[in-house]
Amino acid sequence: MAWKPTEIPDQTGRTFVITGANGGLGTVTSEVLAANGATVIMACRNTAKAKEVAGGIDGDVQVAELDLADLASVRRFADDSGEFDVLINNAGLMNIPFSRTEDGFETQWGVNHLGHFALTGLLLDRITDRVVTLSSVAHKQTPKLVIDDLDYEHRRYRRSLAYAQSKLCNLMFARELQRRLTRAGSVKRSYGVHPGVSATDLFARTETPLDWIAKPFVSLVGHSPAKAAQSSLFAATMPDADPEVYWGPTWLFGTRGPVKASPSSRLSKNEDLWTKLWAESERLTGVTYQF
Repeated sequence: MAWKPTEIPDQTGRTFVITGANGGLGTVTSEVLAANGATVIMACRNTAKAKEVAGGIDGDVQVAELDLADLASVRRFADDSGEFDVLINNAGLMNIPFSRTEDGFETQWGVNHLGHFALTGLLLDRITDRVVTLSSVAHKQTPKLVIDDLDYEHRRYRRSLAYAQSKLCNLMFARELQRRLTRAGSVKRSYGVHPGVSATDLFARTETPLDWIAKPFVSLVGHSPAKAAQSSLFAATMPDADPEVYWGPTWLFGTRGPVKASPSSRLSKNEDLWTKLWAESERLTGVTYQF
């Protein structure tokens, strides 16, 4: 039998921080967790929109400002945070035109990976249970990880490959974090998951004519946001979920289906690259993890 959100245990007394919760999968995840008794902190750049969304969710839902494209904002959020149970690194950008963050990083990599890397490191001593980081089936689209030019300073920018790189980094980060937690004897856990493909606003930010046709097409091959959010919900709430497994749908090349153990690329399993990516991420963000 496939796992269903109805199997989520009572979450009363537990607090979840969800990045990018003011739309798409983040909103669905917030709604389901709040409905199961959790306190949800929606960590969003657009707090006005987040407050509007939060107002329509029954339960204990709060909004806090967090701009993952600005490490100063990440630090402010961390400084203002108390202890909580679960961090869900959900926010993301996909296939956008070339730009750089406030700190000068290529934006897709800077937001999707570096912002979450810094956030997790700054909050790790306040997370009591686990970290869930969203990757993507797109992580398989990058043939290599160019450690000496992750920031596109010397390469031609290709938006789809930049997105794929950022999602590969998300998965490698989740795995390396779990490895380091295990080595440290910590009971905390780190999960890498993917949602499959779903017609959210992620597909409408390319600033090209594709914005008009992507969502309708994706709705044909993918699945609903309610189903796409199940991977995050499973990893965030199920007590016995295995952190060594990459959780996500597996039907139709991983675009849809129930939550299962999902395959990942050979590159994503390269532990030497995990270590190198971690070192480079610490260097660029200035955030050093303490286990």
